[in-house]
Amino acid sequence: MEITKIRVLVVDDQVELANEISRVLGTDPALQVVGVACDGLDALAKIPKAKPDVVLLDIRMPNMNGVVATKRIKTEYPDIKILILTTFDDSEYILNAINNGASGYLLKDIGGGALIAAVKNAYGGDTILPSQIARRITDAAKHVAADREIKLMRAFALSEREIEVALMMYEGFTNRQISSALKLSEGTTRNYVSAIYVKTNTENRAGAIEAIKAVL
Repeated sequence: MEITKIRVLVVDDQVELANEISRVLGTDPALQVVGVACDGLDALAKIPKAKPDVVLLDIRMPNMNGVVATKRIKTEYPDIKILILTTFDDSEYILNAINNGASGYLLKDIGGGALIAAVKNAYGGDTILPSQIARRITDAAKHVAADREIKLMRAFALSEREIEVALMMYEGFTNRQISSALKLSEGTTRNYVSAIYVKTNTENRAGAIEAIKAVL
């Protein structure tokens, strides 16, 4: 009985590196490299015929970079798993790639065995984030949260607790959910919500959320 192999498309504008990655992946009998593309546009053109399960995708490429390609691929082929493979470990690129649907982010100095394992794990539904990448994402998320808090404080003079409630309102939480998460009574939560209406100069939840959205 023939074993179904995980089909992999390698996308990198550095031909020698793409070929080396293909060679490494080809050493595992569970994997099959079904094509090599030089950029995002080339990858999109080859996917219909190659039918990959996993796409190994570089970030910095001409014509269409990896962040844009990730979004396009996941929009058109939501079942395909995408692993970002690059030497570039900038937090903005990391967050954008993950937000666009990438299953993980790997640095190109990864060993062959770890690369093969990452492809298999991504195919299985895991999110692949090395510790140094995870730390960058955590740090970037903290900066984003702090930036949002500062913006709300400056725009509406909200207190720290009002900011917490306002951000949860913005994220779609109900009063009951906010009360549970912040360990407040529902009456206290309603009071905070009412104060937010006053400070944002709005009359209802939808208006307050729009006001919050406008400054974030």
